[in-house]
This record gives sequence, structure tokens and C-alpha cells, in this order.
Amino acid sequence: QVQLVESGGSLVQAGGSLRLSCAASGRTFMAYAMAMGWFRQAPGKEREFVAAISWSGGSTYYADSVKGRFTISRDNAKNTVHLQMSSLKPEDTAVYYCAAKNGLGYATHSSTVDYWGKGTLVTVSS
Repeated sequence: QVQLVESGGSLVQAGGSLRLSCAASGRTFMAYAMAMGWFRQAPGKEREFVAAISWSGGSTYYADSVKGRFTISRDNAKNTVHLQMSSLKPEDTAVYYCAAKNGLGYATHSSTVDYWGKGTLVTVSS
């Protein structure tokens, strides 16, 4: 079983930056292939894909709404995944969830995610 714990959520002004982190336990990235991703869910809306990164870290994917503003990265030696967010907008306000998918490929769809974190709240004020 894999546990994911997010951190870094906060209240930030529009135009600001924030870095989210996800710490994984129960399985080491160095020994097991796991694709990682970030999703978010705004009040009253469905959970949506934000960013994904391959096991090696060599490939990344982003939702159009965050492309050019967010950067996903991972450190397999530390079992961590990060989401650097800049030029934040009020519409980025949401609970952000770390997601993990067993094996290769990409965690770009909720239906393919095997493990979820409990989420961290990001609030962007105008």
C-alpha cells in the first residue's frame, strides 16, 4: 500500500507563487515504477487533471489551463513529487491532490490513479 501526503497549500495573492510537495511512503520510487500526478478540485466542480510526470521524470504533461505557469518535478531518491506554481490566478483555488499510478505510463486520468493523497488547500485571492 502506498500513502501520499501533500503539503504546501496556503493562501496566496493573485500573481504569487507556491510550491506543493507530495511525500510517498510504502513503496520506493527507486525500486517500483510509479507515474505521479497532481489533480485539483474546486468547490462545486469535479476533480480535474493538473500535471503528470513519468517514472523517470523525463516526460511531463500539463492541463492547458496551467501550461507555462506550473512545473511538476520528482525526486525518486527522496520519494517526493513537487508542483511549482507561479502566476497564480483566483481560478487556481482548489484542493490539490497528489496521485500515483502503478507502473509506467502517466497519471493523467482519475480512472487510472491507484492511490490518492488527502489533498492540500490552495486559495488564491484577487
